[in-house]
Amino acid sequence: MSALVLDGKKLATLVEADLTARVLTIKEKTTQTPILATILVGDDASSATYVKMKGNACRRVGMDSLSVTLPSHTTTQELLAQIEQLNNNPNVHGILLQHPVPHQIDERACFDAIQLNKDVDGVTCLGFGRMSMGEAAYGSATPQGIMTLLKHHNIQLEGKHAVVVGRSAILGKPMAMMLLAANATVTICHSKTPNLAELIKQADIVVGAVGKPRFIKAEWIKDGATVVDAGYHTVDGGVGDIDISDALKARVSAYTPVPGGVGPMTIATLITQTVMAAEKAANLS
Repeated sequence: MSALVLDGKKLATLVEADLTARVLTIKEKTTQTPILATILVGDDASSATYVKMKGNACRRVGMDSLSVTLPSHTTTQELLAQIEQLNNNPNVHGILLQHPVPHQIDERACFDAIQLNKDVDGVTCLGFGRMSMGEAAYGSATPQGIMTLLKHHNIQLEGKHAVVVGRSAILGKPMAMMLLAANATVTICHSKTPNLAELIKQADIVVGAVGKPRFIKAEWIKDGATVVDAGYHTVDGGVGDIDISDALKARVSAYTPVPGGVGPMTIATLITQTVMAAEKAANLS
């Protein structure tokens, strides 16, 4: 029996079809168009590509995107001032600050300056805290996208042992909290965890979110596991954090391809949460 491919690209297309109808309803009832504001600081080519992809996704569903580009020498105070302008703009429903920002900027202070009702990328401490406590908040886009993908494919989480490899504030940590809320038993590991292979071998669900190409070896993963790779690296034509070989695909029950698995769901989640914010602003939710 071949493994189930958790196809994020295919699901993102279905999500966008639903969002197109919801955006049309917003326009008909309010004459307003949902707007996602994106902030790009500096001239990093990869970041610019990601911002462009998000703008394209907005246009596909009938939304508008407001692109703000700032020079690489921007200060924390200058960026905070820009975020405040967007917070105060009633036409903007969501704000995305593209990560990473130049080294001289206090990224956490800038993330936390985003109003909670516009934090559609789920990057604020307040949003993370509310999500962790089971209160209403927009989830961090990548882990929330993963949860949507797992739910769509009826992957059982309750009672399963999930091992999350990675502890970043906008991926590993919120991923662990979301899996815990879904009644999985969760172990959080990272690149400094001793006996990492032994811990991963116990996992029913493995989430690679460590940011290192092919860091998690195929032989560490047990037969029948569900494998979720949240990494993407340009080496060898594009690889993830997990060494998903053909041999591994023959042993596991489900896996996300790289590319085409988690990545499309991150963008789909971002625009979904922007539409949700627009619906709330218009009292349509």
